[in-house]
Amino acid sequence: MNTSSAPASPPSPPTEQELRATLAPVLGVPRDAIEPDANLVVLGLSSLEIMRLVSRWRRQRIPVEFEALVAAPTLTGWLAHFASLARPVPAGPGAAS
Repeated sequence: MNTSSAPASPPSPPTEQELRATLAPVLGVPRDAIEPDANLVVLGLSSLEIMRLVSRWRRQRIPVEFEALVAAPTLTGWLAHFASLARPVPAGPGAAS
């Protein structure tokens, strides 16, 4: 009996609408009130809350980086980071083929 299964597809990073839905209650604002380039920290998002989000996404197997989110604390910046996670990483020299 063959019990192996195809590898699970990598989880999808959150979309802009999902990010808005996640951040709006934390910030205490309507989803549509979060401008794409508004600084989320200035809007009230703390580093502790960012860490909690990172932990949540990592549990979902999304390899998000706390430092990248803090460095660009806007919807636009976070979406760019999530998009970079979706791109395949080129194999370096000496990588097994």
